[in-house]
Order: sequence, then structure tokens, then C-alpha cells
Amino acid sequence: MGALRKKMEADMTLRGLAIRTRQTYIESVAKFAKFYGRSPDQITEPECQSYLLHLLQERKLAHSSCNEIASALQFLYRVTLKHRAAEFNLPRPRVPQRLPQILSHEEVAALFEHTPNLKHRAFLMTTYGGGLRLLEACHLKVSDLDSDRMTIRVEQGKGAKDRYTLLSPRLLKELRRYWIAQRPALWLFPRPRQADHPMLPHSAQRIFYAAKDHAGITKAGGIHALRHAFATHLLEGGRRCAHHSAPAGTRQSLHHGALLPSRAEALVRRHLAARPAGAARYPARLARGYASAWRGCGKGQGRTGRVDAHKAARRSTRR
Repeated sequence: MGALRKKMEADMTLRGLAIRTRQTYIESVAKFAKFYGRSPDQITEPECQSYLLHLLQERKLAHSSCNEIASALQFLYRVTLKHRAAEFNLPRPRVPQRLPQILSHEEVAALFEHTPNLKHRAFLMTTYGGGLRLLEACHLKVSDLDSDRMTIRVEQGKGAKDRYTLLSPRLLKELRRYWIAQRPALWLFPRPRQADHPMLPHSAQRIFYAAKDHAGITKAGGIHALRHAFATHLLEGGRRCAHHSAPAGTRQSLHHGALLPSRAEALVRRHLAARPAGAARYPARLARGYASAWRGCGKGQGRTGRVDAHKAARRSTRR
């Protein structure tokens, strides 16, 4: 599928798909062609559906993985091969909604304590302290740290968006210790033998799983569990997960983009649903207080109105 592959790569590049998405699509289509032993342009829609059924029932792939493959096939047939939607309508398996297993404060602390390597500990602390995705943490640069404003700049994160996230004093202290010991030049966490390249994602996952094993943590989940823990612990502590810089019109997101009050409350309820009834009472009340206060705050009032809304929300939780 040499010529077809080049055409598909060109189509994905023209549409601005992320590098990782392009790699995943090409890999999925290559495995699909290998399964049938012929070029994808000679494979019919019923055969595509049979292939997805094979992946679900025989290979036991997750529904999310099958949806990813279905997206790759839809792009190939609808965009590259110019099939009409009526001719190619590939169904998507419904993805079951599951709650993540949230690491507690004690488990996160144990994770750091059982990571003796200075670089590895700084990486895990940065991922948790900034609520970063895997690639965002791997691709951090030394220049992304701003100790004056106590922020971390995330360049071209998910959706090709820039944002700022938290830089806590404890994390800054740990990163300074790490920088003094290893002096990274460009990338904050470079590869061991290639300082001009960032850390590989699978290396970061290995660091997390090794720390989790040493700490005796049995909860499921990869390094993304630190991002879930970051958002949940902020909400448990009564912190909002985003704020807006009205004068410059700049959004500074701390976790799941710009969380509206209703979404903040929904996230609290979702992550804390399995806890005892009284445990989530304060965070949920706080989220409701933000929602109520923000509804009374006009959108045009700028940062002053939002600060007033913040104070009103805090007062509502004490009633």
C-alpha cells in the first residue's frame, strides 16, 4: 500500500491531524491490510465490519481501541478513497463508561517516596503537580518553568492548545534539586543518552509502574492516574480547576480545559461517587456554591466579578 499510504499521510497532514494520531491511523490500516492480505482499496465494507467483530470477540480488544481503528478506516475510505458516507457507514462499538481508580494523598506520597532516582521522582512529581498528560510531561522544556508566576507552560497540548498549569513551591524545590544535579539544557526530562531528545512515553510509563510496584499500590491505571488524582485532590481541597484571565482574553487551564461550574460539580460527583456519603459533602457543596455564584455573575464583569463570585461561593459552603 505504498502509494495509498503516501496519499493517506498527505491527507492527514493537510487536515492538521496530530503526529501521534497519524502514526496510529497508519499502523491501524497496515494491520488491517495485513489481516486480509490485500490492499485496503480492494476490501469491502462488510469485510471491515467483520474485522472489527474479530477484534472485539476473538482478539478481545477494548471498545475504545476498536473505535480508534474504526476512525482510521473511516478516514481512509471517506477521505483518501473518496467513498460516500452512504457507501461506507462503519458502526462504532459503544464504549462502556467506567470510573477511574483515584490514588489517595497517601498513595501519591508513597509513590514519590519509593522513587529514589532524582530524575524519575521529579518527573512523577511534575506530572502530578501540574496535572499533565503523558506527552505534555515528556515534552516539557526548562524554559517552560516560570518561578516568578509559579506556573508551568504547556505548549501544544491536546487539541494543539497552549495552556498554563500550577507550579507549587514544593515541586519547584524538587525541580531545582534535580536541575542542580543533572543540568538539563533544552528538555526538562531528556533521554539518558540523547540529551537533545525528550523522554520517550513508554519510558515514562515504566517509571510509573516501577514506583507503583515498589510502593505496593494495587489500583489499576497507568501514569494518567496522576492526572485524575490531581483534579480530584484539587476539588477535595476546595479549589477550582480553571480560571480565566479576562483582560487578555487568555484561558489558563489547570486540568480538563475550562471547567464550567456545572462541569466542576459533575467531576466531583463522578470521581467521588464511590466514597462514603459524608466524604464528598464539602467539595460537592463548594462546586454548587461556585455554580450558584457564577450564575449571578454577569459574563461581562471580568475578573472582579469572578473574584466576588469566588467569595460568594465560599460563604455559601459555611451556611
